[in-house]
Amino acid sequence: MRRTGLLVAVTALVAGVLVWPSASGAEAAPAVFTHPGVTVSRGQLDFTRSKVLAGAQPWKGAYDQMMAGRYADPNRVPKPRAVVECGSYSNPNHGCTDEREDAIAAYTNALAWYITRDARYAQKSIQLMDAWSAVITDHTNSNAPLQTAWAGSSWPKAAEIIKHTYTGGWPGSGRFATMLRTVYLPEVVNGSHSNGNWELSMMEAAVGISVFLEDRASYDKAMAKFRTRTAAYVYLASDGALPRTVPSQNLDTRDKIVNYWQGQSTFVTGLTQETCRDFTHTGYGISAISHVAETSRIQGQDLYGTDVGERLRHALGFQSTYELGAAVPSWLCGGTLDRGLGPITESGYNALHNRLGFAMTNTEALTLRNRPAGTDNLFVAWETLTHGDNPS
Repeated sequence: MRRTGLLVAVTALVAGVLVWPSASGAEAAPAVFTHPGVTVSRGQLDFTRSKVLAGAQPWKGAYDQMMAGRYADPNRVPKPRAVVECGSYSNPNHGCTDEREDAIAAYTNALAWYITRDARYAQKSIQLMDAWSAVITDHTNSNAPLQTAWAGSSWPKAAEIIKHTYTGGWPGSGRFATMLRTVYLPEVVNGSHSNGNWELSMMEAAVGISVFLEDRASYDKAMAKFRTRTAAYVYLASDGALPRTVPSQNLDTRDKIVNYWQGQSTFVTGLTQETCRDFTHTGYGISAISHVAETSRIQGQDLYGTDVGERLRHALGFQSTYELGAAVPSWLCGGTLDRGLGPITESGYNALHNRLGFAMTNTEALTLRNRPAGTDNLFVAWETLTHGDNPS
């Protein structure tokens, strides 16, 4: 698929216009889902486990960092609630932090189980998942879609590992699936017209949940929205004078587009819709793109050879350049950037540099500087451990 996609792109370039391959084939759900298959595969887990058990770096250091933190605390008590209410910037915060962090803790313990084969970690992960599936019914207030996306990105990563690798049994797995199907999926699968990181994170959750549920229709719907939003989030010179848009947002004039791009009127390859807002939110969007691309690859459709990979590569490179301290030109965000990209480069860098061989000097420098990558305490966690220089 990668070679076919590149061949189409090259042929189009020769013809004088770049038209990336149709998304219709690339987002099709697999006939048979691969498990565990949300962001991290069994092969990647096996590679990680072998490196940690051998004491090899950077994986052993990344594992030790994970295990020393609060998410691996064996005495952690889950704090579920029926209705999680999250306003803008989690104000009010009625269960928002608790939900996100319990979901990350479930994933942390699932990873610890796989690496150590100590059933106590699997049981802790199950305890956290069961506690929430027994109680939660809804997310409310203005940040409900994003909150649902963040927690809904971590839950299926944990559930995939436990359900498909832990032999001790998980009687509550059906109730957990019902929770994902009725509480989380409806909140995220229809997308958002807010800043792009919202919809990208929502599609990450929707894709991951669809894999766990083996819901092909929801997978296709989420992947189609993901392809459209990714093209509208990261600019390539081949897009033309203006960035692409999500048609339903009716950004039909240059002024509207510039306003949506935080007032930025000069468009260069790798710029994102939120670069001039701040790098933290930009990092959320880039991370979600890389996570969906990883899940899609595991499920048999490699998006790295399409415009998704091209946009991800340039977004990483552009943001990494300035995150490393490069001087900001006056035409870019008025000469001022709000840095703070977060621990989000490992999976995209590994896929594009290590697997595909692209030179990514600035992304590499930033990735190595940030190792071991920890967690943003929202939906990104432990990616040096799971994806750092991982060939699987």
